[in-house]
Amino acid sequence: MANEIVSWRNVQVTDFHRLQQYLKSSLMKEVPSIGPGRIIRRRQDGSLEYLRDDLTIEEPLEIRIGGKTLATTMRTPGHDEELAAGFLVSEAIVHDRSAIARISRDGDNKVIVDLASGVQLKLNSAQRFGTISSSCGLCGKTSIDAIRQNFPAIESTNVRIDIDTLLSLPEKLQKAQGDFARTGGIHAAGIFDSSGKLKTVREDIGRHNAVDKVIGRAFLDGLLPLNRHVLLVSGRASFEIAQKALAAGIPIVAAVSAPSTLAVEFARESNQTLIGFLRPPSFNIYSHIERVIVEA
Repeated sequence: MANEIVSWRNVQVTDFHRLQQYLKSSLMKEVPSIGPGRIIRRRQDGSLEYLRDDLTIEEPLEIRIGGKTLATTMRTPGHDEELAAGFLVSEAIVHDRSAIARISRDGDNKVIVDLASGVQLKLNSAQRFGTISSSCGLCGKTSIDAIRQNFPAIESTNVRIDIDTLLSLPEKLQKAQGDFARTGGIHAAGIFDSSGKLKTVREDIGRHNAVDKVIGRAFLDGLLPLNRHVLLVSGRASFEIAQKALAAGIPIVAAVSAPSTLAVEFARESNQTLIGFLRPPSFNIYSHIERVIVEA
């Protein structure tokens, strides 16, 4: 690479080596989920500048049960034990907190789950193996039958949320998204109680991973089912998001973007309230409106 950008018209000359030394000396907090990048940015006046940019890290995580590799998922490092636990819950591999004796790390990109004494790992032929990308949590499925897991429909009908509380959730989630503020390239999932209090928020380059992390945290704390809580995701609501929420017993699922047709169908069948385009002051309710207090 050349040492400088040659000036042309209104483009300013930038000394790469001088700026690189300056950038190296800049004090910026490092976190496991964010890595430094170097970019050339064109400004509004046409000049070019050489800058440091924060990028979301994407790396593989191998999830093992004892000596057996269950899956490898592309994720943002951080809260890997929660991710593994949430994955096992949402895949219906474990149901009770007592089934897991320990979750330990083996290097940077591997977690090992040890089941409790007497607990047998039972996988049917439809359950996934292989590599799961950060954009698609279902891509590792070995058959279409494996997409639908057997979780009971939501039973609670008395949990309700008022409109003002519902509309307050996106701002609360956004304020808790420290990594997104720096990178602009990471999803978030938040668990709220019915009064609108944020209980847990996690970020990941894969939105299904972010959901697994918040569910995994609740599972490890012995808080499942979350039958009086709301799940809010920063992106769209896919079938898999609704399914993972059902695995955790969450009755209300909200997203700042659109749901898919399959997510709507699944939510209706599972007695879940599904809300999309939650962008104050408006939102859409796609299923089971009875949990939203719409009257004045």
